[in-house]
Order: sequence, then structure tokens, then C-alpha cells
Amino acid sequence: MRLTVLIAAAGLTLALAACNTTSQPGMGLSPASSGSPAPVQGYDWHLNQDGDEARLAYGAEASDDLKIGLDCRKHSGQLALSALAAVGAASEIHLESGGETERFPAEAEASEVNDGLFLTAEAKAREPVFQRFRRTGWLAVWEGETRHAYAPHPGSDERVERFFAFCG
Repeated sequence: MRLTVLIAAAGLTLALAACNTTSQPGMGLSPASSGSPAPVQGYDWHLNQDGDEARLAYGAEASDDLKIGLDCRKHSGQLALSALAAVGAASEIHLESGGETERFPAEAEASEVNDGLFLTAEAKAREPVFQRFRRTGWLAVWEGETRHAYAPHPGSDERVERFFAFCG
């Protein structure tokens, strides 16, 4: 699993270099926001399966511009999370979906392609925040007081369910 995390980390680090989600419509919702976030043009949930490995990532199609990655081995019930954070940020990945929130302690490493940190964490697929994500299709990542919400376009939310069914 550690090798998978490192491979995912390298790909996500390259992808997230100099990304700022707060300037994109629908991605920097306030904590008081209600309802589902709106999809953002050019960004969506993408699922890649290769043998016993799967990756669900939010980003731009056919590019390395990713916002968050979730990796798993088939039927393991375990997830490897990867995201970027600013220097000085807490070593955690703070997620939200449909009112459920969870903070996952993360390992932080200096990003090789920007001035931020690359975070990796492990989680169980059965955590309430992931079960809610499975139903809503959207997931938000909190960075301090800033919420970055990642919503699917119509029809792509089924990729989220396929990912979790694969992971077990």
C-alpha cells in the first residue's frame, strides 16, 4: 500500500502544482453554504482501474490537474488519500460530504513542484464521510477555514459508487 501511496503522491504533486481552487466558481464555498455544490466546468470525478488497484480523482480530464486522490486495492476496504496543503497547514486531510466531516492524520512532505506540502493519509472506506460521499457524489476538502468542494457533473457520480464497490 505504501508504494501505491508514493506513486499516487508523485502524480498528485505534479498535478497540483500552483493550483488555487478558491478562485474557481463553486469550489470555495463558505461553511454556512447549504445544499450540494455546483459542478465546475472542466473538472470532474475520474475513475481508473488497473487490475486490483483503483483510483478516484477529482480534476481536469486528460491532464495532471488533480485536486484530491483516493486509491485502494480491490475489496480491501482501505483507502490511501492524497492532497496538497499550504506550508504550515495542519498535518491532516479534513473532509466533508453532506454534513459528515472527518479529519485524517496525514504525513506531510515538502512538495517537489510547489511551495506547499504533499499530504498522504490512510482511511477506511466505511467511514461515515465516505458513505455520505458515496450517496451525494461530492466531497469537500477543508484547508483551515477554506472549503474546496468537488462536485460531479450529471452522470459522473456513478463513478464514485463504482470506486467504493470495487474497494469494498
